[in-house]
Amino acid sequence: MAVNGAAVFTEIRSLLERVEATQQDAVAQAADLIADSLAAEGVLHIFGTGHSEALAMELSGRAGGLIPTNKLALRDSVLLGDLPTEALADPKAERDPELARKVWELAPIKADDVVLIASQSGGNGSTVEMALIAKAAGHKVIALTSLAHSRAITSRHPSGSRLFELADVVIDNGAPHGDAILPMPDGSAVCALSSIANAAIAQAIVAEVTGRLLDRGVEPPIYRSANVEGGDVHNDSWEARYAGRIRRSAY
Repeated sequence: MAVNGAAVFTEIRSLLERVEATQQDAVAQAADLIADSLAAEGVLHIFGTGHSEALAMELSGRAGGLIPTNKLALRDSVLLGDLPTEALADPKAERDPELARKVWELAPIKADDVVLIASQSGGNGSTVEMALIAKAAGHKVIALTSLAHSRAITSRHPSGSRLFELADVVIDNGAPHGDAILPMPDGSAVCALSSIANAAIAQAIVAEVTGRLLDRGVEPPIYRSANVEGGDVHNDSWEARYAGRIRRSAY
């Protein structure tokens, strides 16, 4: 396979077609959980580390997206908690289960809320710990992960569990073990696909949740762009309903 831009677009198309063909039931199940939560005044909390944090950004606080959404991040333990910045200096900090516990303790989570966790490998300590904590607290957990990658690794969590083994709903992003797709002469690969698949799945979830709320006669809480007329007024009004439960900041 050639290593060029055309090959990347070919692989992206193939991946999205596979996801569409195989994951619609899982997306629908996730949408059911989220729609039930939002209809009951709940909030969707999204957690991801490394590049999987992009999924939390895709679902939380963006134009055309759901307003009752809250991004959970490892940096919360420093910016909102009492840990020193050195706690996140290690690029492998995502492997530490205790950081997830710190993030959870600082999160504005209530009984009707749903937790979505994104992780390509599904095996890092903070990822698995977040799922375990959420489940123990009685929350529904949705996993967005690569089954091909996760089934090929050993969990770094003391329990030995992987994310897909803990979630109520598992959505497979179809990305390969190692994430990158174009083979290199040395046997490695280049050009990762998980973020692209995750973004597409995120928007499919938003569409499915919105459709369910409309079917129930519930006004969908959807952000308008802050860069169109009336956007700020619309968004501020909706955000006020979830004061203290959704965080919107520049970090």
